[in-house]
Amino acid sequence: MDFAKLVEIFDRNEVTFVSVTQSFNTTTSMGRLTLNILLSFAQFEREVIGERIRDKFAASRRKGIWMGGWAPLGYNIKDRKLIVNEREADLVRSVFIRFARGMPPRQLIEALAREGALNKQGKPIEKGYFYRVLNNRVYLGEAVHKGTAHPGEHDPIINKNLWDQVHALIGANPHTRAKRPLGRTPAMLKGLIFGPTGAAMTPAPTRKNGKLYRYYITTDLLRTGSSTRPVRRVPAAQIEGVVVSQIRSMVQTPEIVIATWRAAKQTIKGLTERQVRDELRRFDELWSELFPAEQARLVQLLVDRVDISEKGSDITLRVEGLTSLMQDLHAATGLRSDAA
Repeated sequence: MDFAKLVEIFDRNEVTFVSVTQSFNTTTSMGRLTLNILLSFAQFEREVIGERIRDKFAASRRKGIWMGGWAPLGYNIKDRKLIVNEREADLVRSVFIRFARGMPPRQLIEALAREGALNKQGKPIEKGYFYRVLNNRVYLGEAVHKGTAHPGEHDPIINKNLWDQVHALIGANPHTRAKRPLGRTPAMLKGLIFGPTGAAMTPAPTRKNGKLYRYYITTDLLRTGSSTRPVRRVPAAQIEGVVVSQIRSMVQTPEIVIATWRAAKQTIKGLTERQVRDELRRFDELWSELFPAEQARLVQLLVDRVDISEKGSDITLRVEGLTSLMQDLHAATGLRSDAA
C-alpha cells in the first residue's frame, strides 16, 4: 500500500506514526513537516521513474521494437520479436482481400465461421475482432505508439495498396457501403472518353429487370435527351475492353518503348532500352493481379484521351504515366531479385 495512503488512514483513525530509526513522529509539527517532505520526494521519484519508463517505451517503439503483449493474428513471438505465422498470415490476407473486393462484413464473418477460421485464442472471429484485424497497422510492418506509426522490425503481411483499399471502404458511410452493388466495376474511362464532336462522354449505368447495364453516353444526349450523332452511347464493358487490349499492344511497340526509355532514364541511372522493353512486357502479368479499382487507377495514369468515332476508337497514351508504370515494375523486379 502507498505510504501516503497509509498515513491518511492513520489520521482518520486518530493514530499517530512514530519512527524508531528516524527522529520524527506525527504527534509534532516538525515530525509532520518532515514526513510530508519525504512523501513529496518519494512521489517525485515515482513520477521520474514513470517518465523514464514511458520515454524508453516510446523510444523502443520508434525503433520498431515489439514491446510485449499478445501476438496479433498472423504472428508468433520469438526472442521478443514478431515472426510471421504463415498459416495465420494467409487468413489475414484473405480477410483483407475479400473485404477489399466488396464482401460485406456480415457475410465475410459468416464465411469465416463456415470455414472454421479461428482467432489467436482459438475462438470464432466475431465482429469486434474482425475490425481490430482490419485496423491493425502491424500488418503493414509498422509499430504504432500513441497513434503514430513507425517502421517495425517485423515483416509485413499485406501491402499499403491493399490497406488503402480496405480503409477507403471502412471510411465510407455504412448505409452507402451496404447499398453498393457487390463487385461493382468502376468507370475506368471517366473523364478520358470523348464522342465524335469532341464532347465528353460520361458513365450512365442503368438497371433493367434487376440486371445492371453500364454505358458511356454523350453529354449532349444528357442535356437534351436526343442527339443526331450516330454515336450516342457505347457499352462500357465493351469499350473498356478495347482500351485495355490496345494498351497491352501499344506498350510493347518500339515507338512507346523508346519514348518511355528516354523519359525514364532521367530518373533511373543506367537504364537501357532493353530493360524498358522487358519491363513493359510484364504489363499483362501486372494487370491480372490488380483489383478493379486498381485497374481503373492504372488506366487513368496511362491514358490521356480516348476518342470515339464511327470508325472506332483512338487512344492517346501519357508517356509520363508509362514512365511511372515502368518505375514501379523496375522496383518490383529489384525487390524480387533481392529476396531471391
